[in-house]
Amino acid sequence: MKFGPVPIEQAEGAVLAHATAAGERRFRKAHRLSSDDVMALKAAGVREVVAAVLSSDDLGEDTAAAKIAAGMRHRNVEVKPAATGRVNLHAATAGIFTVEAKMIDAINAVDPAITVATLAQHAPVEKGQMVATVKIIPFAVAASLVDAVVKICAGGEIFAVNAYRPVNVGVIQTTLPGVKPSVLDKTLRVTEARLSRSGGRLTAERRTPHEVAPVAEAATALARGNDMVVIFGASAMSDFADVVPAAIERAGGTVIRAGMPVDPGNLLVLGTLAGKRIIGAPGCARSPKENGFDWVLDRLIAGLDVTARDIAGMGVGGLLMEIPTRPQPREPLPAPQSARSEPRVDIVLLAAGRSSRMGGPNKLLALFDGEPLVRRTAERALGSKAASTIVVTGHQRERVRSVLSGLDVRLADNPDFADGLASSLKAGIAQVAPDAAGAMIVLGDMPGVSSKDLDSL
Repeated sequence: MKFGPVPIEQAEGAVLAHATAAGERRFRKAHRLSSDDVMALKAAGVREVVAAVLSSDDLGEDTAAAKIAAGMRHRNVEVKPAATGRVNLHAATAGIFTVEAKMIDAINAVDPAITVATLAQHAPVEKGQMVATVKIIPFAVAASLVDAVVKICAGGEIFAVNAYRPVNVGVIQTTLPGVKPSVLDKTLRVTEARLSRSGGRLTAERRTPHEVAPVAEAATALARGNDMVVIFGASAMSDFADVVPAAIERAGGTVIRAGMPVDPGNLLVLGTLAGKRIIGAPGCARSPKENGFDWVLDRLIAGLDVTARDIAGMGVGGLLMEIPTRPQPREPLPAPQSARSEPRVDIVLLAAGRSSRMGGPNKLLALFDGEPLVRRTAERALGSKAASTIVVTGHQRERVRSVLSGLDVRLADNPDFADGLASSLKAGIAQVAPDAAGAMIVLGDMPGVSSKDLDSL
């Protein structure tokens, strides 16, 4: 390929480097000039154009990108059509992204004209999210270079989205004097929200003393009917012979790894029992913020093995954002007058409407997966990073409030609910904390919205 100024008489078949006007006609960048185009440019007084002239062994940028993408082997990935020298590849399902880094490096070493970029290894992805892109830098590239890349692609699976599986999880929470039931209840909500993003389900919970024998007994029982068991200790692991790892071994299981180089998440324990995975959750897993527990849990739910060596290799990139509320932060907490590390946001959940378009029934009380819609939405709100959740009630307020029983929400009454949504907004905003930077308005009738969606917003 030759690039540069081209006399207009020689420009047929050339690819324009810039948008070019010919009277009222305008040719876009990357347009391939036909004989009629050349005549129009001549008539407009154009003497030369800046363009790329392809040789017989060149492939146009779209053709080259499409050929490379077609040569890739992957799973659960959708290939989009080529445009402007680029092919984007998207996740066909939610899951964990894995990539063969050596193959990507080899492709990018062939020639700077050909590039492939991907998400990081083990990145969690949503359905439809872009996971990789093939980009041809110039307007054309030698066919021999494309063939070299396709040959690399034939070497095996280059990347994949490992789909989440709807696993059943049993939870054990140990107790010590002074542990509040509300803390345990919140832990369950946060855990359910974590599982919901992958279609998992929390099937059972057992609360035991923080002692080896009762924890071992509960783990044995829960391992029988679940795919995985998660143990939340009332006290963080302080030794490899502490309660949680000792209970796994007493139950006949094996501790794969105690401790991980991810912070928050250092005190995680990973083991097996009766062929099932057991996770001793670090204290930070009681928070919805990302921590090392998420890294291990998501991989296991996606059907990926997690070994002691895998955990040992998580240190680079393992320093995550601090969770300000954890008891032992990495650094001393700032003085009270300092600005908050993150602005406070409260959720105002609107649940006062009359469901008039339903023709009678209150849609907020309709069951989704056996649970009233408004409760499902409130649980998703509580599982998010929002500081608090305010539920505005009005129509059938007593029925709505009854299905929210036991949830850590604040209730705001709107006696003027019949006047419309604005009155509910007013009632809800009035309950937002004075130090809040803002409020997120959440509608009670959107069952597909997850805690992660709210966090993204």
